[in-house]
Amino acid sequence: MTTVITSGKTVEDAVNQGLAELGVSRDKVEIQVLEQPSKGFLGLFGVKAAKVEVKLLPVPEAASEQPIKPATPEPEIDALLEGVAVHNPYEEAAAFLKEVAAGMGLDVEVHIKKQRDGHIFNISGEDLGMIIGRRGQTLDALQYLTNIVANRYSENFVRIVLDAENFRQRRRKTLEDLAERLAGQAIRTGKEVVLEPMPPLERKVIHAKLQSHPQIKTLSKGEEPNRRVVITLK
Repeated sequence: MTTVITSGKTVEDAVNQGLAELGVSRDKVEIQVLEQPSKGFLGLFGVKAAKVEVKLLPVPEAASEQPIKPATPEPEIDALLEGVAVHNPYEEAAAFLKEVAAGMGLDVEVHIKKQRDGHIFNISGEDLGMIIGRRGQTLDALQYLTNIVANRYSENFVRIVLDAENFRQRRRKTLEDLAERLAGQAIRTGKEVVLEPMPPLERKVIHAKLQSHPQIKTLSKGEEPNRRVVITLK
């Protein structure tokens, strides 16, 4: 056997597999990359492996009778790894976001900011309303998927919060104003006020805003995704 075709998660993995099968070191073969690896649709599905052809070089006559010594494959194949992504979880997550945006016809940039309890990805570009969605629902869905992608490439749990056009801060202000207005309504009417269903983070904003109110208390009822905040008198 003088030629093998092998596959692997990366080009390097495929080359090392070929070297192991032939039982030779890197300097004894010629390598041709047949297929680069790819992440598949949206970086989540249909992962495509790298494929290489590893071919033994002709052996000089003077050395033809010398036995070939099995060797540990050498890692010096940087030239073959061009175009292979470095698996940094935040870079992979940012690349995923750009790929999704491109599928929506948008050209965006992702600015990564580190905080004590995680990272914030600020998305900039035009027509970001498509990414934000109604009351941030699309942004929340993308945030969920982005965290899945990032944690696929990290040994430790990572947390990413997505923001676009300062939506998170504007939405928080809207919810806090809503909480104050509905608290006033509950006081005036003496009746509890039941809000529309909200995701956990938005319910948390309502609870936090009214937790020190002298006349009002809040609670949540219902099951996800229809769990609601209730504002009532103490």
